[in-house]
Amino acid sequence: MKTFIKKLLGRITRPVVNQLELAVGRKLLNNEAVAQKVLVQQYRTLAGRGKEWLPAFSDVGFRKYSQFEEDGILLFIFALVPPRNRKCVEICAGSGRECMAANLIINHGWWGYLFDGNEHSVQAGRQFFSACPDTFLAPPNYTHAWITAENVNDEIAKSGVSGPIDLLSLDMDGMDYWVWKAINIVQPQVVVCETHNQIPADKALTVPYNPAFQYESEDFRSASLAAMNKLAMEKGYRLIGTHRYGFNAFFMKNGVGEEFFPAVEPAACLNDPVSQRLREEKWPVTQRFNWVEV
Repeated sequence: MKTFIKKLLGRITRPVVNQLELAVGRKLLNNEAVAQKVLVQQYRTLAGRGKEWLPAFSDVGFRKYSQFEEDGILLFIFALVPPRNRKCVEICAGSGRECMAANLIINHGWWGYLFDGNEHSVQAGRQFFSACPDTFLAPPNYTHAWITAENVNDEIAKSGVSGPIDLLSLDMDGMDYWVWKAINIVQPQVVVCETHNQIPADKALTVPYNPAFQYESEDFRSASLAAMNKLAMEKGYRLIGTHRYGFNAFFMKNGVGEEFFPAVEPAACLNDPVSQRLREEKWPVTQRFNWVEV
């Protein structure tokens, strides 16, 4: 009986689908870039009705190339804060298959300036974007470099970008605080960076500066959300939210998008179950490491 019904429905719906495919093209129905661009326009339409019509920051995340839900959050942000030049810098982009900038580069035509300290990852990233139908003609500039506070501005400049950009992404698992503090060659609208959610929301701590740092323990690396928020405020940015697990944080330049993205406090971003569990289980031991208060 189920087989009969399935075949009957197929006979009924197939002609409709055929006509739709002829009208708009088979590929268009399955094109993720088209779907995302429609979503951008939907966000803008809702914003035009009033910000109360928009979804919450916590409801817009999804993953295509990012590790978690950052692709959806960035799409939401740049739907409401129009890009100036679609330029993005990502430090520690890995192979490009899983990074913050890939979705914007591939599906939205952004210009990427990507860095990684692993030569094999850089080679893999160059191959990935060169083989991609949407980026083979102008793949992102992929630089093999070990980024430090001393060389970051020179390396970014040598890659071909300076001045205003739309996005800076940092995921170094180590010197994130010190490198962002040193960056002045570019002025991003939005900064996304990984923080360490084992550290309580009221403690502005980072690992000591060491240009050769490579973490040996998952528990001792990077900087707290409070530390990155303090640095952000010094640089003229505000914390606007994190992803659902609390450690990937989004900052926006003051004077930009404040009607849609007001400042939030670190404590409000670290009350998820994962962050709470890590603080309870890990912080009693983690706090004994050689953290630097900033």
